[in-house]
Amino acid sequence: PNTDCCNGSSIYCDLTTHHIVSLFITDGGFAPTAPIPTAISNLAALEDLALQNLTGLSGSIPPAIVNLKDLKFITFTAINLAGTIPSYLSLLKNLTYLNLSSNKLTGSIPSSVLRIPKLQYLGLDGNQLTGTIPESLKLLDGNLPYLVPSDNRLSSEVPASFRGFNFGYMNLARNTLRGDGSVFFGANKTTEKINLSGNAFEFDLSRVELQESLTGLDLSHNRISAELESLDLSYNALCGKIPAGGQMQSFGYESYFHNRCLCGAPLESCK
Repeated sequence: PNTDCCNGSSIYCDLTTHHIVSLFITDGGFAPTAPIPTAISNLAALEDLALQNLTGLSGSIPPAIVNLKDLKFITFTAINLAGTIPSYLSLLKNLTYLNLSSNKLTGSIPSSVLRIPKLQYLGLDGNQLTGTIPESLKLLDGNLPYLVPSDNRLSSEVPASFRGFNFGYMNLARNTLRGDGSVFFGANKTTEKINLSGNAFEFDLSRVELQESLTGLDLSHNRISAELESLDLSYNALCGKIPAGGQMQSFGYESYFHNRCLCGAPLESCK
């Protein structure tokens, strides 16, 4: 009672109530090895909780975390989390950001977590998750969710119903997903970046209508085809290097010229 907790370098407090609202513990170690302490759940006003790059932690996310009703941001990255993603995280109704990347999580992505009404970012990359992407992700429609389950062991086909769903960002790279990956594209969508690389998606790219909002696209290492008899991208504002290989160099200079900063064969080399 005689100690001001708000003087801690990893702690941020509400200026009015002096309750702790943010707790950040990063880049350190604990000895002996221990789970995430359940005492964190006593910080009733906590909104932002980050545990990152910590050796010595182990185990799973404690059930007591559901007592933090105001929690909006959870970042548990590279802290040796194991087991499955607990379904009780769905009880955190104010959660907008959940990042559990670079751990040892197994099992499938629980559909219950995708029912968190305000969830906008789900980072699950660098784990050992199996199964597929639950169709219940559609319940987040309107949030423009950022979904990052790359570098896992996800398999099966993505739901065809995703064709009518709008993501803000999608990274499914380096899994074993298959089927029609064209469901993530569409003229009426506003997705910023799509990475489907390192899977087994099959579709005809020449029949896909890309959204104007795209700023990044990676379709490498799949089974995607495209039969282009002609290509004319001239007189636009394209930038970047023309991808090498495939059909891209089979079209002449006139297919690419008069763009803002496009480079690479058949144009001039990139500086």
